[in-house]
Amino acid sequence: MIRTALLAWLKRFKPHPAAPSWREGARRAAGALLGIAFTGVATHLVFGGAGDIPMLVAPMGASAVLLFGASESPLAQPWSILGGNFVSALVGVACARWIGAPVVAAAVAVGLAICAMFVCRCVHPPSGAVALTAVLGGPPVHALGFGFVAAPIAFQSMALLGAALLFHALTGHRYPRDVAAALAAAQQAAQQAAQQAARQAATSHARTFDELTCEDLMTAADHAVPLTMARHAAWERLHRHGAHALPVVDDAHRVVGVVTHRELAARRPEGGMRRLRALWRVLRRRTHEMEETVEAVMAAGVHAVHRGAPLASLVPIFADHAYYEVPVLDDARRLVGVVRHSDMIRWLHRHAGAPSLLAQAG
Repeated sequence: MIRTALLAWLKRFKPHPAAPSWREGARRAAGALLGIAFTGVATHLVFGGAGDIPMLVAPMGASAVLLFGASESPLAQPWSILGGNFVSALVGVACARWIGAPVVAAAVAVGLAICAMFVCRCVHPPSGAVALTAVLGGPPVHALGFGFVAAPIAFQSMALLGAALLFHALTGHRYPRDVAAALAAAQQAAQQAAQQAARQAATSHARTFDELTCEDLMTAADHAVPLTMARHAAWERLHRHGAHALPVVDDAHRVVGVVTHRELAARRPEGGMRRLRALWRVLRRRTHEMEETVEAVMAAGVHAVHRGAPLASLVPIFADHAYYEVPVLDDARRLVGVVRHSDMIRWLHRHAGAPSLLAQAG
């Protein structure tokens, strides 16, 4: 169980499948190249004589990734880069001047910059690096003081944004995006999908009980157990799923029997004796084949139905045999689901079919 959970967690590290095409990736990479080059050249031409102005600050590289590589993101829109970089630089310079310990100043600068970006609605991840640069950029940056906010941060942000606007326009890519309109469209699409689902559900609910098939009401049979499963493992699955019985299937996933609490609990050691026997099995290294299996204790001759059978055909099975659930099979007699008597009662409670069922049961 722990291994399964660990594997499921590790799968989240897989690359996202929605990657752009090679052509689109090359277009975005070319845009970042031209944007950074333009920003550096513009800074050199405007502030070339001032050697204390960095030609490029590192956060601009991260901003270029967003502006050219993920321009549809709300974090890459014009106000995000301009506002985010401006307020973060302002906060960073203030912390660098008023807090003596560099580590404390850096931590406070990033935290306050995030708060400021939320307040100003201009969240831009590279702006966190702008705040850090203002604190840890060294004597040249500190010498600029609050001038660091205007040059290089504000100037380079505008230069990079101007390059992005021009590049996207020339390559036929829409930028900036109307985030509010996109959000409204997404909400409208979600509402339409919900309405469609409601209409389909209403159509389904309009069907009478006699028109339903077992497939319409069945649920997944994820608690089925193989013939070779050890009895103690089946016991644990029974209690884990809160089920009354477990369908038993062969290698072809065909139902061959059923085990209930009664069969699995028979001759089961309790308390300390059970733990002693478990320890004894470990010490003697008993294999899975030597343990008593489900096949040895299951009850054969279980009632099962085809997926296309009328749901009403389950009424006598539930009434005469006190079943809690009935296995549902496909054309090859493989297990595809189960119909629980609680699901049937719940459906009858919601819809006008109870008189028909009561008449059949009587």
